[in-house]
Amino acid sequence: MGAVVFGSDQGLVGQFNDIVADDAVKALAAARGRTRIWAVGKRVHARLADAGLAPTGVFEVPSSVAAIAPLVGEILVETEARQDRSELTELYLFYNRSMSGAAFVPVRERLLPLDDEWHRTRAAVPWPTKTLPEVIGASTATLRALVREYLFVSLFRASAESLASENASRLAAMERAEKNISESLESLQGAFHRVRQGGIDEELFDVVSGSEALSKTARYEGGS
Repeated sequence: MGAVVFGSDQGLVGQFNDIVADDAVKALAAARGRTRIWAVGKRVHARLADAGLAPTGVFEVPSSVAAIAPLVGEILVETEARQDRSELTELYLFYNRSMSGAAFVPVRERLLPLDDEWHRTRAAVPWPTKTLPEVIGASTATLRALVREYLFVSLFRASAESLASENASRLAAMERAEKNISESLESLQGAFHRVRQGGIDEELFDVVSGSEALSKTARYEGGS
């Protein structure tokens, strides 16, 4: 069994790595010792290792959409090599999917094997047009190309979903931080104005008291 776990190496993402790692640990607990895991991100790699699921390898987290395709290519090369050596028969993806606002949920997706269950699921999807597809050339080569495209698109979508939920989580954290800063600034400004007003009141009180003292002194000297 193989698994690819998508995490984040950036800050301000809260429990992003913990949530996806915990979901992977829970799902793969029964297959412990028979699973090869690839982590996308050093932080989720460390989280999985701490949970007793030491990853086989680690990939860099894509910093942009343009960097997703090279990452998917690396994952496919690694997993296909394992399949060719009959070391891998099942492949699962674990990633966070963004929801409304800044919320996200962990997702498990099975890519391999392309068994009868997979075939029934795909066959139940209605064809989008009235024109049926035709296979041109060798059917085996066409099938291999379609399977590779299916794996590429599935991995690309998982990485894009993870990146989108990561950025949404970071944006929400920055908005919360900005709100906290604004509230703290208002509180500090209020405290500053109170202290400043208190100082002004004390100075005025000293001036009034001094004026009254001088007036009493003048009346006393004039009367004497």
